[in-house]
Amino acid sequence: MSTAPQPAASSTPRPSVIQLAIKEKAALYAAYIPMFTEGGIFIPSAREHQLGDDVYVLITLPDDPQRYPVAGKVAWITPARASGNRTQGVGIRFPKDDKSQQLKVKIEQILGAALGSDRPTQTI
Repeated sequence: MSTAPQPAASSTPRPSVIQLAIKEKAALYAAYIPMFTEGGIFIPSAREHQLGDDVYVLITLPDDPQRYPVAGKVAWITPARASGNRTQGVGIRFPKDDKSQQLKVKIEQILGAALGSDRPTQTI
């Protein structure tokens, strides 16, 4: 029987992979996080996340069959039983890259004048 040491398991967890299909403009408005300079999106989730966790998201926007891949980081956490009946989940900050910048512009074009609204969102 061999007693050779086994290689240590990687201590870096693999990023979560989440698919997010947003079917309506109102849902996109509620999920989009314009206060992040690079843009971001709120994802309802009961899974435990920590600030700074890597998350890979495939986002589908209203009336657009394309899926947009985003390798973001957790930058917002809404815990279970949050005040104001807010949905439990995480806000993912988009990275500083061209594809994410194009996605931010596309989301802001879809939302148009709604961006300046004072309607509540999932985060603020």
